[in-house]
Amino acid sequence: MNEFYKIFYGSFFVFFIAMQSLFAQQSLTIEACQQKARDNYPLIRQHSLIDLSEQYTISNIGKVWLPQVAFNAQATWQSDVTHIPINMPGIPTIDKDQYRATIDISQTIWDGGAARSQRKITEAGNEIERQSVEVNLYTLRERVNQLFFGVLTINEQLKQLDILEKDLQTSLKLVNSFLQNGIATPSDVDMVQVEILNVSQKRTELRSFRKAYAAMLSAMIGETVNDDVQLVRPEEITVNRQANITRPEMLLFAKQNELFDAQLGSIKARNMPRFSVFVQGGYGKPGLNMLSNGFEFFAIGGARLNWNFGNLYSAKNESSLLANNKNMAGVQQETFLFNTNLQLTQAWQEIQKAKELMQTDDEIINLRYRVKTAGESKYANGVYTVNDLVKDINAENQARQAKIFHEVQYLMSLYYYDVLRGQ
Repeated sequence: MNEFYKIFYGSFFVFFIAMQSLFAQQSLTIEACQQKARDNYPLIRQHSLIDLSEQYTISNIGKVWLPQVAFNAQATWQSDVTHIPINMPGIPTIDKDQYRATIDISQTIWDGGAARSQRKITEAGNEIERQSVEVNLYTLRERVNQLFFGVLTINEQLKQLDILEKDLQTSLKLVNSFLQNGIATPSDVDMVQVEILNVSQKRTELRSFRKAYAAMLSAMIGETVNDDVQLVRPEEITVNRQANITRPEMLLFAKQNELFDAQLGSIKARNMPRFSVFVQGGYGKPGLNMLSNGFEFFAIGGARLNWNFGNLYSAKNESSLLANNKNMAGVQQETFLFNTNLQLTQAWQEIQKAKELMQTDDEIINLRYRVKTAGESKYANGVYTVNDLVKDINAENQARQAKIFHEVQYLMSLYYYDVLRGQ
């Protein structure tokens, strides 16, 4: 029997732990949301497509080093043929209809570096495409931050509304007790009840806003963000004004320069000689012996040097055009850095402003609380109206709401600065 109870209680304990884990409130951090948004974004699949494209293209470029095989066949009729003006025994008259079928095999020995330059161009071009995808994906960070902090702010505001409603309910009890003693009037009770209803309306509005923000965040990360999901308030991060900008755009500019260098190498490669060997085998009439009038097999082998000087005419202009494009990319990089530094300066000022405002929030709340407490005492002594008391309660609530806004705004400014600078 003891063994039975051990098994029973052991199974119950495991079941309890499993159910507790199942119904535990799910939590989400801002870092997790950013990663989920990246994984869920359709553009992320373009990375694998770029890899496949590069693989196929480079494979095709490498095939230039494989033997090239061609089959040719022709049948012709000529108006005249080679002949000797004297009759010689054993030398027939060549027929004017001729036939030839050949198989040509050539092997490149040196292509002037064309294949290598094309490979570099392909790799550099695909790196630009990959980095362009990263630039687009990076913009998700700020969008996720805005939605995340939006939901977080509304959650804090809803908590503060609960506190405000408790204060108003306490005041309502006080006013009702005064009404029973003939000190207050029914309109005083109505005034407090109106404020409680206003709180209920504000709660409905905030929940509607939260639902909209949560729906957009859900679409971004590919998971449902409902009331059961707790958004973890981010920790304060340290930002360094002296740190370099490391945005994905900076790497994109570097990849563009690599492409320009690869294209310049391609121009040089086109002006280099090509060397190859070849062999040709065939069957035709006549064969290599032009004085034979029958079908014969034949073969030719040798080496070939090809040097096209026509590319030299445009090489200088093409190089100058590449240099001009590189300079234009440099100007774009300088413009990007200039604008980003301006944004960083503005974001830094927002951080400092929020930090300064936070320094006096607690003091303002304490003062508002003291004013409200004094107002309750004044109302009890009949020297204060309900309207004055409600104003003091709302003023304290506004001070607390301001603190919530400043704290979240401070965190949001830190994360915005971090996104602007790059991670």
